[in-house]
Amino acid sequence: MGQSTSTAAISSRRESIQSHRSKVKSTTLISPMHTDDVEDNEWIVDGGTDYIFELPDECLACIFQSLGSGDRKRCSLVCRRWLQVEGQSRHRLSLNAQSDLLSKIPSLFSRFDSVTKLALKCDRRSASIGDEALILISLKCRNLMRLKLRACRELTDAGMEEFAKNCKGLKKLSCGSCTFGAKGMNAVLDNCSALEELSVKRLRGITDGAAAEPIGPGVAASSLKTICLKELYNGHCFGPVIIGAKNLRTLKLFRCSGDWDKLLRVMTDRASSLVEIHLERIQVSDHGLVAISSCLDLEILHLVKTPECTNVGLVSLAERCRLLRKLHIDGWKANRIGDEGLIAVSKGCLNLQELVLIGVNPTKPSLESLASNCKNLERLALCGSDTVGDVEISCIAAKCVALKKLCIKSCPVSDQGLEALAGGCPNLVKVKLKKCRGVTAEGADWLRASRESLAVNLDTGEPEHQDASASDGAQENAVEFPPPVPSQITSAASIASSSSGRSGSLKARLGLLTGRGLVACTLRRWSSGSGSARGS
Repeated sequence: MGQSTSTAAISSRRESIQSHRSKVKSTTLISPMHTDDVEDNEWIVDGGTDYIFELPDECLACIFQSLGSGDRKRCSLVCRRWLQVEGQSRHRLSLNAQSDLLSKIPSLFSRFDSVTKLALKCDRRSASIGDEALILISLKCRNLMRLKLRACRELTDAGMEEFAKNCKGLKKLSCGSCTFGAKGMNAVLDNCSALEELSVKRLRGITDGAAAEPIGPGVAASSLKTICLKELYNGHCFGPVIIGAKNLRTLKLFRCSGDWDKLLRVMTDRASSLVEIHLERIQVSDHGLVAISSCLDLEILHLVKTPECTNVGLVSLAERCRLLRKLHIDGWKANRIGDEGLIAVSKGCLNLQELVLIGVNPTKPSLESLASNCKNLERLALCGSDTVGDVEISCIAAKCVALKKLCIKSCPVSDQGLEALAGGCPNLVKVKLKKCRGVTAEGADWLRASRESLAVNLDTGEPEHQDASASDGAQENAVEFPPPVPSQITSAASIASSSSGRSGSLKARLGLLTGRGLVACTLRRWSSGSGSARGS
């Protein structure tokens, strides 16, 4: 009998595969599932057909891109074809930028010839790459769009100038602990007309004082959307690029010396398209907040440890920035922002979804106003407040209908406050409690038992239960509510109740839970947020 149509097709396909295999040798064979009929399963045991060769390079590249860095490296060792496809499909690369990298650059970028995102990071105790290496990289990566430089202390203005001329399509530059100066930075701004994000931290090569060369704006004035400056003693050198960025959307200033009020006034007079502003430990006062109030599209504002900002400035801003969605205030226990400013926010910013108050002392009137007016408030954090107790928590429980995540840290709250949460905030999915001495393990257990769908994390702050990742440090002003977890991990330890004044009914209910363990969870951070060669 003659061959069936399907059998003939398979035979023809095999001939095509065998012809292809004569041209490209593979070092791997696909093991089959057990089968007695080739027509039902075309994979053949060792010595037979390997249909991976029928897969186009583009499909193979998509598979590689879905793998982690380690798996990609292992796949590249399978055969020459996989090595080539994996290299050509890798767009991100992170390299140990020590001085000996120079000799490896030609071979590295011959293989990885499609890299668009590159990170060059050097150990602070090692000598980094110099200008020659950076220029060679720029010649090999003409399509580079993102560059991150960390502790590349041997780079100079000359190297950055040549790099900028060769990589004019750069969209994002992030540099930290580098020693090139204003000329190198200006070269980037003068040549990279597509630059959208600029992040600079501890740039040591900029001259201090009146002799400092101004930076920007250059041809990037029209494209820049995000500027982030951190720990600069002479951050005002970047004034021209901040003021000249016509379409700036995000401005972040962290621990940069100097008086910023004047610059904020000039900036907001020329460009009011800002939607996000972060100000942390910089010299800014109510005059700066009044200037920011001109940004009518502002949606996100962080005021962290800016003691010269008071209720006056916050009221002015709240009256005009009515689109505000996220407000973070770290009052640093200065008591200059309180009920007056928060009530103004509640009346002017009706779209508020996220509110973080650290070292601020709100009382029932301001919290009640926020809960009543800000119907979309979903995330609330109250940390280090002396005035947030059971009465205030009861107010939140009764009024904040939309609230989903609540964080309370170092506040005089007790188990009575938790009892109020048991019957309030119908949409609440997560509660985090840290260092609230009046809250006991039994109280947290009772709340968890009362609302089974509610994730309750309790951290008493005692050393034996602390997680190193949650230790208070420079980032203690940031709070994070991770997604709810289905269950909580309990420990066998129990802690005696230190609360007082609990209701008799609550005591009776807590008695049923005697002996249950403490839930030891830590307060994570609310923040957005980095060797050998790696990438994806």
